[in-house]
Amino acid sequence: MTYRKTLPGNGTSLHTDDWLPSLGWRPAPHHLNSTKLWATIQQEAKDDAAEEPVLASFLHQNIISHSSLGKAMAVLLANKLSSRTLLGTQLMQLISEAYRDDPTILEACEADLHAVVDRDPACEKFSQCMLYFKGFQAIQCHRLNHWLWRNNRRELAVLLQSRVSEVLHVDIHPAASIGRGILMDHATGIVIGETAMLGDNVSLLHQVTLGGSGTGKGVRHPHIGHGVLLGAGVSVLGPVEIGPGSKVGAGSVVVTDLPCHCVAVGVPARIIRQACAEEPCVNMNMVADFVLDYTI
Repeated sequence: MTYRKTLPGNGTSLHTDDWLPSLGWRPAPHHLNSTKLWATIQQEAKDDAAEEPVLASFLHQNIISHSSLGKAMAVLLANKLSSRTLLGTQLMQLISEAYRDDPTILEACEADLHAVVDRDPACEKFSQCMLYFKGFQAIQCHRLNHWLWRNNRRELAVLLQSRVSEVLHVDIHPAASIGRGILMDHATGIVIGETAMLGDNVSLLHQVTLGGSGTGKGVRHPHIGHGVLLGAGVSVLGPVEIGPGSKVGAGSVVVTDLPCHCVAVGVPARIIRQACAEEPCVNMNMVADFVLDYTI
């Protein structure tokens, strides 16, 4: 399928046979289907166990002994969140129930795995992301909490939100809506409020805040479009919209709407480039476009 996209401002049209992240999630040609993805993850774990025997029991418990990604994720997340009063067996049953009731949760999990491997050069393989990357784990916990929230099990959702914040240092309100193919790089200190909405293919670095404004009960948090890149320490405050394919520089504070495919930086953030053809979540470049004159 050929996509046609018109950029704002200059009317430039892009014709491409390639997938554009700012149009939403779709599997890329190199992405694996569910069966091949799980087989790959298991083989990675077996190879690591053979190379490093100290990891063998850990890898067997979390990956090798399971027949599917869903079963492995239920064990992994339950072990992360369990406590003296929040039993791991109960959590495993709860997570498995969510996966059975809503298959799209696991589909989103697979999309997130591909997103991390595609966009984070520090991630060498799927099993590494699944086992050790707390940003990925925090998103999967949120998907469970969001399912609980939608099914009117809100006290339990809030309890698990608090537990995720305590264990993984990521605080996402269970009501927040998050798309597929999400990368939370490093993830420490990320805060996402109740009425926030994130599209597909969004990339966030540590200390990003999607915060509210006011005390009303309506929409008071940001809406982030597909394919947006938010640098480290970015704060987006209030019911503002960031258009698809835009990029916001580290440490910026966004309090007004940003159009699609723009670059913004500063406190408060101002637009320094518009109608950018690049897709920021493809190259993940945190420096280019922010410095307008490289002459010293």
